[in-house]
Amino acid sequence: MAGINKGRVLLGALAGGIVWNAWSMLIGVTILFPRYEGAQAAGLFLKEPRYASFPVVWILMLFVLAWIVSLLYASSRATCGAGPKTALVIGVLVGFAIAFPSNLGTATWSPVDRFFPLWWMIDLWGGAILATLAGAWLYKD
Repeated sequence: MAGINKGRVLLGALAGGIVWNAWSMLIGVTILFPRYEGAQAAGLFLKEPRYASFPVVWILMLFVLAWIVSLLYASSRATCGAGPKTALVIGVLVGFAIAFPSNLGTATWSPVDRFFPLWWMIDLWGGAILATLAGAWLYKD
């Protein structure tokens, strides 16, 4: 059994991070940002963030998550097979783990419109799938 090609994992993480950030920004700009102002006016969101560096941290976090899914894909090729099917399964599973539980809790207990946690979940879950597919597409043993 060959070892993991760490250089290709990093390349996949870079590509996956770019894809995931583009996906996240698309959802934010087109769907979420226009509704945040109304939620802020209603007192459901702070008008100023607690963490001024949140956008930078969010971008970096998506690159770290892309590295994790790229590494999981590379690690699973030997047992699950190489290709988009394995990448899709990993993306779906990791996306579920990072997106569904917290957003279910938010939708259940937070006074914000359920629209927000739904789209936050779609942002993370879809991003995990897209990043894993991008990483898998670039990975070579």
